[in-house]
Amino acid sequence: MAPDVQERSAAGSFHTTDPLPARDRQAHRREALSRTFGAVDVVVPDEVYSGMIRATPLGPLQAVTVDGDGLSAPRTRRLVTQYGQDEDVVVNLLVRGVGRLEQDGRDALLGPGDVFVYDMARPLQLEFPQSFRTKSLVLPRDVLGLSESDVAHITACPLGSDTPLGGLLSPCISGIVDSAGNHLPRTSELMARNVVDLLGVLADEVMGRTRRSTGGTPGGNLALLLRIRAFIDRHLADPGMTPQTIAQAHHISLRYLHKLFEGEEATVGRWIQRRRLEACRRDLALHGNATIAAVAHRWGFASAAHFSRVFRAAYGMSPREWRGARDVPPRVPSSARLADA
Repeated sequence: MAPDVQERSAAGSFHTTDPLPARDRQAHRREALSRTFGAVDVVVPDEVYSGMIRATPLGPLQAVTVDGDGLSAPRTRRLVTQYGQDEDVVVNLLVRGVGRLEQDGRDALLGPGDVFVYDMARPLQLEFPQSFRTKSLVLPRDVLGLSESDVAHITACPLGSDTPLGGLLSPCISGIVDSAGNHLPRTSELMARNVVDLLGVLADEVMGRTRRSTGGTPGGNLALLLRIRAFIDRHLADPGMTPQTIAQAHHISLRYLHKLFEGEEATVGRWIQRRRLEACRRDLALHGNATIAAVAHRWGFASAAHFSRVFRAAYGMSPREWRGARDVPPRVPSSARLADA
Protein backbone atom coordinates (compact mmCIF):
# COMPACT_ATOMS: atom_id res chain seq x y z
CA MET A 1 0.00 0.00 0.00
CA ALA A 2 1.44 3.37 -0.97
CA PRO A 3 2.59 5.73 1.79
CA ASP A 4 0.07 8.42 0.76
CA VAL A 5 -2.83 6.32 2.09
CA GLN A 6 -1.72 7.38 5.58
CA GLU A 7 -2.17 11.12 4.97
CA ARG A 8 -4.96 12.82 6.88
CA SER A 9 -7.00 15.87 6.01
CA ALA A 10 -7.00 18.72 8.51
CA ALA A 11 -10.73 19.07 7.87
CA GLY A 12 -11.42 15.44 8.68
CA SER A 13 -12.77 12.74 6.40
CA PHE A 14 -15.82 10.60 5.80
CA HIS A 15 -15.90 7.29 3.94
CA THR A 16 -18.89 5.06 3.22
CA THR A 17 -19.38 2.05 0.99
CA ASP A 18 -23.12 2.67 0.55
CA PRO A 19 -23.09 4.38 -2.89
CA LEU A 20 -20.45 2.06 -4.36
CA PRO A 21 -20.96 -0.99 -6.56
CA ALA A 22 -20.49 -4.22 -4.61
CA ARG A 23 -17.30 -5.05 -6.53
CA ASP A 24 -15.59 -1.83 -5.34
CA ARG A 25 -16.56 -1.88 -1.66
CA GLN A 26 -13.83 -4.20 -0.39
CA ALA A 27 -10.95 -2.18 -1.83
CA HIS A 28 -12.48 1.13 -0.75
CA ARG A 29 -12.96 -0.02 2.85
CA ARG A 30 -9.44 -1.42 3.01
CA GLU A 31 -7.88 1.83 1.78
CA ALA A 32 -10.08 4.03 3.99
CA LEU A 33 -9.09 2.13 7.13
CA SER A 34 -5.39 2.37 6.29
CA ARG A 35 -5.73 6.07 5.45
CA THR A 36 -7.29 6.69 8.86
CA PHE A 37 -5.20 4.51 11.16
CA GLY A 38 -1.94 3.84 9.27
CA ALA A 39 -0.65 1.04 7.06
CA VAL A 40 -2.35 -2.26 7.89
CA ASP A 41 -3.03 -5.41 5.87
CA VAL A 42 -6.79 -5.10 6.15
CA VAL A 43 -8.80 -8.21 5.33
CA VAL A 44 -12.52 -7.64 4.87
CA PRO A 45 -15.25 -10.08 3.75
CA ASP A 46 -15.61 -10.78 0.03
CA GLU A 47 -19.11 -9.31 0.24
CA VAL A 48 -19.00 -5.97 2.05
CA TYR A 49 -22.55 -4.87 2.66
CA SER A 50 -21.92 -1.71 4.65
CA GLY A 51 -19.14 0.32 6.15
CA MET A 52 -18.59 3.86 7.41
CA ILE A 53 -15.53 5.69 8.75
CA ARG A 54 -15.73 9.26 10.06
CA ALA A 55 -12.54 11.00 11.23
CA THR A 56 -12.60 14.49 12.76
CA PRO A 57 -9.67 16.55 14.13
CA LEU A 58 -9.75 17.40 17.84
CA GLY A 59 -6.77 19.63 18.42
CA PRO A 60 -3.74 17.36 17.83
CA LEU A 61 -5.97 14.26 18.13
CA GLN A 62 -8.27 12.49 15.67
CA ALA A 63 -11.74 11.37 16.74
CA VAL A 64 -12.84 8.38 14.65
CA THR A 65 -16.03 6.32 14.37
CA VAL A 66 -15.90 3.02 12.46
CA ASP A 67 -19.08 1.10 11.71
CA GLY A 68 -19.61 -1.91 9.47
CA ASP A 69 -18.99 -5.56 8.75
CA GLY A 70 -16.31 -7.71 10.37
CA LEU A 71 -12.65 -7.39 9.45
CA SER A 72 -9.11 -8.39 10.36
CA ALA A 73 -6.46 -5.66 10.54
CA PRO A 74 -2.92 -6.93 11.19
CA ARG A 75 0.01 -4.51 11.28
CA THR A 76 2.99 -6.73 10.55
CA ARG A 77 6.69 -6.21 11.20
CA ARG A 78 7.07 -5.76 7.46
CA LEU A 79 4.73 -2.78 7.48
CA VAL A 80 6.35 -1.28 10.56
CA THR A 81 9.74 -1.57 8.85
CA GLN A 82 8.53 -0.45 5.43
CA TYR A 83 6.81 2.74 6.50
CA GLY A 84 8.78 3.52 9.65
CA GLN A 85 7.45 3.72 13.17
CA ASP A 86 4.03 5.32 13.33
CA GLU A 87 3.95 7.35 16.54
CA ASP A 88 0.18 7.14 17.01
CA VAL A 89 -1.45 5.46 19.99
CA VAL A 90 -5.11 4.51 19.48
CA VAL A 91 -7.61 4.40 22.34
CA ASN A 92 -10.79 2.54 21.39
CA LEU A 93 -14.26 2.09 22.80
CA LEU A 94 -16.03 -0.99 21.43
CA VAL A 95 -19.65 0.10 21.18
CA ARG A 96 -21.11 -2.97 19.45
CA GLY A 97 -19.86 -6.44 18.61
CA VAL A 98 -16.96 -8.49 19.92
CA GLY A 99 -13.30 -8.52 19.00
CA ARG A 100 -9.79 -9.67 19.69
CA LEU A 101 -6.55 -7.71 20.05
CA GLU A 102 -3.03 -9.13 20.19
CA GLN A 103 -0.05 -6.92 21.01
CA ASP A 104 3.03 -6.96 23.22
CA GLY A 105 2.57 -10.62 24.16
CA ARG A 106 -1.04 -10.23 25.29
CA ASP A 107 -4.16 -11.63 23.65
CA ALA A 108 -7.29 -9.74 24.75
CA LEU A 109 -10.86 -10.70 23.96
CA LEU A 110 -13.10 -7.64 23.70
CA GLY A 111 -16.77 -7.12 24.48
CA PRO A 112 -19.26 -4.25 24.23
CA GLY A 113 -18.27 -1.30 26.42
CA ASP A 114 -14.60 -2.28 26.69
CA VAL A 115 -11.98 0.46 26.42
CA PHE A 116 -8.67 -0.75 25.00
CA VAL A 117 -5.39 0.63 23.66
CA TYR A 118 -3.03 -0.33 20.85
CA ASP A 119 0.21 1.20 19.60
CA MET A 120 0.91 1.62 15.87
CA ALA A 121 4.68 1.65 16.52
CA ARG A 122 4.72 -2.14 16.93
CA PRO A 123 3.09 -5.16 15.29
CA LEU A 124 -0.48 -5.92 16.26
CA GLN A 125 -3.47 -8.03 15.24
CA LEU A 126 -7.00 -6.64 15.58
CA GLU A 127 -10.03 -8.71 14.58
CA PHE A 128 -13.78 -8.17 14.60
CA PRO A 129 -15.50 -11.39 13.48
CA GLN A 130 -18.92 -9.81 12.98
CA SER A 131 -20.63 -6.44 12.55
CA PHE A 132 -19.17 -3.90 14.97
CA ARG A 133 -18.86 -0.24 15.89
CA THR A 134 -15.90 1.48 17.53
CA LYS A 135 -15.22 5.04 18.65
CA SER A 136 -11.54 5.90 18.77
CA LEU A 137 -9.14 8.65 19.76
CA VAL A 138 -5.88 8.67 17.81
CA LEU A 139 -3.05 10.42 19.67
CA PRO A 140 0.59 11.10 18.80
CA ARG A 141 2.71 9.57 21.55
CA ASP A 142 4.47 12.86 22.28
CA VAL A 143 1.06 14.38 23.10
CA LEU A 144 0.19 11.46 25.36
CA GLY A 145 3.41 11.94 27.30
CA LEU A 146 4.15 8.24 27.85
CA SER A 147 7.30 6.43 26.85
CA GLU A 148 7.15 3.49 24.47
CA SER A 149 7.85 1.23 27.43
CA ASP A 150 4.92 2.68 29.38
CA VAL A 151 2.60 2.33 26.41
CA ALA A 152 3.69 -1.30 26.02
CA HIS A 153 2.35 -1.98 29.54
CA ILE A 154 -1.18 -0.82 28.72
CA THR A 155 -1.81 -2.25 25.24
CA ALA A 156 -4.31 -5.12 24.95
CA CYS A 157 -5.45 -4.63 28.58
CA PRO A 158 -9.16 -3.80 28.21
CA LEU A 159 -11.16 -2.01 30.88
CA GLY A 160 -14.82 -3.01 31.14
CA SER A 161 -17.52 -0.34 31.26
CA ASP A 162 -18.56 -1.48 34.76
CA THR A 163 -15.12 -1.03 36.27
CA PRO A 164 -14.74 2.30 38.11
CA LEU A 165 -12.41 3.85 35.54
CA GLY A 166 -13.97 2.11 32.55
CA GLY A 167 -17.35 3.48 33.62
CA LEU A 168 -15.87 6.97 33.50
CA LEU A 169 -13.95 6.59 30.26
CA SER A 170 -16.60 4.79 28.20
CA PRO A 171 -19.23 7.59 28.07
CA CYS A 172 -16.47 10.21 28.01
CA ILE A 173 -14.83 8.76 24.88
CA SER A 174 -18.22 8.26 23.25
CA GLY A 175 -19.31 11.84 23.88
CA ILE A 176 -16.00 13.36 22.78
CA VAL A 177 -15.93 11.41 19.52
CA ASP A 178 -19.57 12.22 18.74
CA SER A 179 -19.15 15.95 19.36
CA ALA A 180 -15.76 16.41 17.65
CA GLY A 181 -15.98 19.04 14.94
CA ASN A 182 -18.68 21.02 16.73
CA HIS A 183 -16.33 23.18 18.79
CA LEU A 184 -14.20 26.26 18.27
CA PRO A 185 -10.46 25.52 17.86
CA ARG A 186 -9.65 26.76 21.39
CA THR A 187 -12.33 24.50 22.89
CA SER A 188 -11.03 21.54 20.88
CA GLU A 189 -7.52 22.12 22.23
CA LEU A 190 -8.81 22.18 25.82
CA MET A 191 -10.82 19.02 25.28
CA ALA A 192 -7.76 17.31 23.83
CA ARG A 193 -5.77 18.21 26.96
CA ASN A 194 -8.50 16.76 29.17
CA VAL A 195 -8.50 13.57 27.10
CA VAL A 196 -4.74 13.24 27.56
CA ASP A 197 -5.12 13.68 31.33
CA LEU A 198 -7.80 10.97 31.46
CA LEU A 199 -5.60 8.61 29.48
CA GLY A 200 -2.78 9.23 31.89
CA VAL A 201 -5.14 8.02 34.61
CA LEU A 202 -5.94 4.98 32.45
CA ALA A 203 -2.23 4.19 32.20
CA ASP A 204 -1.88 4.49 35.98
CA GLU A 205 -4.87 2.21 36.52
CA VAL A 206 -3.69 -0.50 34.15
CA MET A 207 -0.10 -0.36 35.36
CA GLY A 208 -1.15 -0.48 38.99
CA ARG A 209 0.39 2.89 39.72
CA THR A 210 -0.99 5.77 41.76
CA ARG A 211 -0.42 9.49 41.38
CA ARG A 212 -0.23 9.92 45.13
CA SER A 213 2.89 9.31 47.14
CA THR A 214 1.10 7.11 49.66
CA GLY A 215 -0.85 3.91 49.19
CA GLY A 216 -0.83 1.50 46.28
CA THR A 217 1.95 -0.78 45.18
CA PRO A 218 5.44 0.57 45.97
CA GLY A 219 7.25 1.65 42.82
CA GLY A 220 10.05 -0.87 43.29
CA ASN A 221 7.52 -3.72 43.24
CA LEU A 222 5.48 -2.53 40.25
CA ALA A 223 7.55 -4.35 37.64
CA LEU A 224 7.27 -7.62 39.60
CA LEU A 225 3.50 -7.21 39.99
CA LEU A 226 3.12 -6.56 36.25
CA ARG A 227 5.18 -9.65 35.45
CA ILE A 228 3.04 -11.76 37.77
CA ARG A 229 -0.20 -10.47 36.24
CA ALA A 230 1.16 -11.24 32.75
CA PHE A 231 2.21 -14.70 33.97
CA ILE A 232 -1.32 -15.35 35.25
CA ASP A 233 -2.83 -14.33 31.90
CA ARG A 234 -0.44 -16.64 30.02
CA HIS A 235 -1.31 -19.62 32.24
CA LEU A 236 -5.07 -19.24 32.66
CA ALA A 237 -5.63 -22.49 30.77
CA ASP A 238 -3.62 -24.43 33.35
CA PRO A 239 -6.01 -25.71 36.05
CA GLY A 240 -2.98 -26.39 38.25
CA MET A 241 -2.07 -22.70 38.54
CA THR A 242 -2.40 -21.62 42.17
CA PRO A 243 -0.96 -18.85 44.34
CA GLN A 244 1.65 -21.37 45.52
CA THR A 245 2.83 -22.22 41.99
CA ILE A 246 2.89 -18.52 41.04
CA ALA A 247 5.05 -17.68 44.06
CA GLN A 248 7.42 -20.53 43.28
CA ALA A 249 7.74 -19.48 39.62
CA HIS A 250 8.78 -15.98 40.71
CA HIS A 251 11.04 -17.11 43.58
CA ILE A 252 9.09 -15.24 46.25
CA SER A 253 7.21 -16.36 49.34
CA LEU A 254 3.46 -16.90 49.30
CA ARG A 255 3.13 -14.19 51.95
CA TYR A 256 4.97 -11.68 49.77
CA LEU A 257 2.80 -12.58 46.77
CA HIS A 258 -0.34 -11.80 48.75
CA LYS A 259 1.20 -8.53 49.91
CA LEU A 260 1.79 -7.48 46.29
CA PHE A 261 -1.93 -7.95 45.58
CA GLU A 262 -3.13 -5.92 48.56
CA GLY A 263 -3.71 -2.91 46.27
CA GLU A 264 -5.56 -4.92 43.60
CA GLU A 265 -8.91 -5.15 45.46
CA ALA A 266 -8.80 -8.95 45.16
CA THR A 267 -6.83 -11.84 46.59
CA VAL A 268 -4.55 -13.73 44.22
CA GLY A 269 -7.07 -16.58 43.94
CA ARG A 270 -9.91 -14.20 43.18
CA TRP A 271 -7.78 -12.36 40.62
CA ILE A 272 -7.14 -15.67 38.81
CA GLN A 273 -10.82 -16.53 38.85
CA ARG A 274 -11.83 -13.09 37.62
CA ARG A 275 -9.44 -13.29 34.67
CA ARG A 276 -10.68 -16.78 33.80
CA LEU A 277 -14.29 -15.64 33.94
CA GLU A 278 -13.55 -12.66 31.69
CA ALA A 279 -11.87 -14.94 29.14
CA CYS A 280 -14.80 -17.39 29.25
CA ARG A 281 -17.36 -14.61 28.96
CA ARG A 282 -15.78 -13.29 25.78
CA ASP A 283 -15.15 -16.76 24.33
CA LEU A 284 -18.84 -17.56 24.73
CA ALA A 285 -19.59 -14.61 22.44
CA LEU A 286 -16.76 -15.21 19.96
CA HIS A 287 -17.26 -18.96 19.54
CA GLY A 288 -20.97 -19.62 19.30
CA ASN A 289 -20.52 -23.31 18.40
CA ALA A 290 -18.28 -24.16 21.36
CA THR A 291 -19.99 -25.93 24.26
CA ILE A 292 -20.05 -24.24 27.62
CA ALA A 293 -18.04 -27.11 29.10
CA ALA A 294 -15.38 -26.75 26.39
CA VAL A 295 -15.04 -23.01 27.08
CA ALA A 296 -14.77 -23.65 30.82
CA HIS A 297 -12.06 -26.29 30.38
CA ARG A 298 -10.19 -24.13 27.85
CA TRP A 299 -9.67 -21.49 30.53
CA GLY A 300 -8.68 -23.68 33.44
CA PHE A 301 -11.97 -24.61 35.12
CA ALA A 302 -11.78 -28.29 36.03
CA SER A 303 -15.55 -28.61 36.45
CA ALA A 304 -18.26 -27.22 34.17
CA ALA A 305 -20.70 -27.24 37.10
CA HIS A 306 -18.31 -25.18 39.25
CA PHE A 307 -17.78 -22.78 36.33
CA SER A 308 -21.52 -22.28 35.92
CA ARG A 309 -21.94 -21.54 39.64
CA VAL A 310 -19.19 -18.92 39.83
CA PHE A 311 -20.27 -17.39 36.50
CA ARG A 312 -23.82 -16.89 37.82
CA ALA A 313 -22.48 -15.49 41.11
CA ALA A 314 -20.33 -12.98 39.23
CA TYR A 315 -22.66 -11.89 36.41
CA GLY A 316 -26.15 -12.64 37.71
CA MET A 317 -27.02 -15.15 34.96
CA SER A 318 -25.94 -18.55 33.70
CA PRO A 319 -23.38 -18.89 30.88
CA ARG A 320 -26.17 -20.04 28.56
CA GLU A 321 -28.34 -17.04 29.45
CA TRP A 322 -25.42 -14.66 28.93
CA ARG A 323 -24.62 -16.14 25.52
CA GLY A 324 -28.23 -15.59 24.50
CA ALA A 325 -28.15 -11.96 25.66
CA ARG A 326 -24.57 -11.10 24.66
CA ASP A 327 -25.60 -7.92 22.86
CA VAL A 328 -26.30 -6.47 26.32
CA PRO A 329 -23.07 -5.40 28.10
CA PRO A 330 -22.56 -7.80 31.04
CA ARG A 331 -21.86 -6.77 34.58
CA VAL A 332 -18.25 -6.98 35.66
CA PRO A 333 -17.86 -9.07 38.79
CA SER A 334 -17.22 -7.46 42.12
CA SER A 335 -14.28 -8.99 43.92
CA ALA A 336 -16.46 -9.27 47.01
CA ARG A 337 -18.78 -11.66 45.14
CA LEU A 338 -16.12 -13.96 43.79
CA ALA A 339 -15.29 -17.16 45.59
CA ASP A 340 -11.67 -18.24 45.86
CA ALA A 341 -10.56 -20.23 42.81
